Amino acid sequence: MREAIELIKNAQSGVVFTGAGVSVESGIPPFTGAGGLWNKYDPKFIELDFFYQNPAKSWEEMKKIFFTCMGQARPNKAHEVIAQLEKTKKFQGVITQNIDGLHQAAGSKNVQEFHGTIHQMHCIQCARRYDTAQVDLTQNPPVCKCGGVLKPDFVFYGEGINPRVYSESETMAISADVMIIVGTAGQVMPACSLPLVAKQYGTRIIEVNLQPSAYTDGVSDFYFEQKATAFFAEVEKYL
Repeated sequence: MREAIELIKNAQSGVVFTGAGVSVESGIPPFTGAGGLWNKYDPKFIELDFFYQNPAKSWEEMKKIFFTCMGQARPNKAHEVIAQLEKTKKFQGVITQNIDGLHQAAGSKNVQEFHGTIHQMHCIQCARRYDTAQVDLTQNPPVCKCGGVLKPDFVFYGEGINPRVYSESETMAISADVMIIVGTAGQVMPACSLPLVAKQYGTRIIEVNLQPSAYTDGVSDFYFEQKATAFFAEVEKYL
């Protein structure tokens, strides 16, 4: 831990790469693994074709799973300390696979939301954009002023990653001298390739996960098998 802390303290262009595990302690269940959402629900409702053909059914599930649960969640210690790292100017910011917006709520400014966000929507008919807070979610499905159905701005199955976000994330990974991986098994493409890219460019990798991941052997320089909040509480002592 002392060696990892020194790396973090001396970073010049660090990056934090987060997955669902960083938000579990905020009450948001992961998608896979023990207690994962996809063990309980069929993710078909967020397949792009299914959404276009059955928007009301898709929205019925989305409101229950994403907007009720995630909308009530609050940042935890890990989110807060990650935001502090950016404020020190030693870290560029965060690349996250999460769609919950908790990094921004904790104060992070440079957040690349690789899989999008629940906090914005667009009309699939006229492309008008909305903040989710402005949308009447009691309607099923929620609709635009033009009458078109609204779609949340997170990436559905069958939908591509935003090219700008992909490019910015890759640039951050390549230029990072330290990357902290938190709460991800490293199995979702193409996001899982970013630590591999960073490693190829000489980035030192610190991994924090409750279980070994695809990165633990061969990619990570340090592996801490502990909760994200516990790790970042320790980091906070040295900021």
